[in-house]
Amino acid sequence: MKTTKAGVKLDDVKAKLLEDPEFKDEYNKLKPRYDIISQIIEVRKSMKMTQEELAKRAGTRKSNISRLESGDYNPSLDFLIKIANSLGKDVHIDIR
Repeated sequence: MKTTKAGVKLDDVKAKLLEDPEFKDEYNKLKPRYDIISQIIEVRKSMKMTQEELAKRAGTRKSNISRLESGDYNPSLDFLIKIANSLGKDVHIDIR
């Protein structure tokens, strides 16, 4: 008996949504922010570090890290640099 997984693939949903010009425009505006957030989460998790540990290293509260990672916070460049440095990383910005 062959089993199949229920649901849809995220990439399929994303491709369908990107067909809408208004959605695509908004997606492109927010993409750099979410790319940075994804990188922060990836590095933090690869270091097996909790949000609370990162907050202590950065001299901020866990709630600030949580809001940053959820996308509910529009961080300043200084805050992003502080977070990156707390992870042993640097921030590099390219204007193209």
